[in-house]
Amino acid sequence: MEEITKRIETLGEEVTDYYEFLQISPNAESETIHRIYRFHATRYHPDNPVTGDPEKFLLVQRAFAILSDPKQRAKYDKTRQTQEAQSIPMSASTDFMDGIEGEMNRRLALLALLYNKRRTNAEAPELSLSEVEMRMGLPRDYLNFTTWYLKGKNYITKSDNSDFELTPLGVDYIESNCTSIPILNRMLNGGAATSRSFGDLIACRSQIVTTDSAGDV
Repeated sequence: MEEITKRIETLGEEVTDYYEFLQISPNAESETIHRIYRFHATRYHPDNPVTGDPEKFLLVQRAFAILSDPKQRAKYDKTRQTQEAQSIPMSASTDFMDGIEGEMNRRLALLALLYNKRRTNAEAPELSLSEVEMRMGLPRDYLNFTTWYLKGKNYITKSDNSDFELTPLGVDYIESNCTSIPILNRMLNGGAATSRSFGDLIACRSQIVTTDSAGDV
């Protein structure tokens, strides 16, 4: 935890994604930030015998201190956006090119990107094709089959301007398989600066619900 709290909002250093941690939109208004802060502060307070967590409680305090102050938030947002633009693409740590396995990894990666976007920014849950290319580190030619398949399974939608969005069926797939597919869990946590597991953010189902949602990616 000491390492986390010492991270400062300067270029060249890893910036904790407070929006992702609090599960709010980067465009969240002050009232929303206060409301979510109170929720998490109560949840993680050390005196809470069920969900208390001193480390996360301190991180909640740090997040609120930054995001509730207009000047600090503006500085933080600028640095966060710069870091996102300079982030290492997923292809640097995941094999997207090795035959069928690479194709399956591409599908999982796209679902993970869209899930995280949907969960943290419900008002604007879509990702453009150019954003997907940048985040995955792949040219669009390598994504045609991937997006065709996921659209056919109704896991994602694609608008006329090539923006992608996760469907409720796609959410079900992610949450049904988060504990059974290690690489999916790693992808979901790839952008998080804290060390918590995906299972700590949502109540994942430990078993695959249906054959259709289980193995078809």
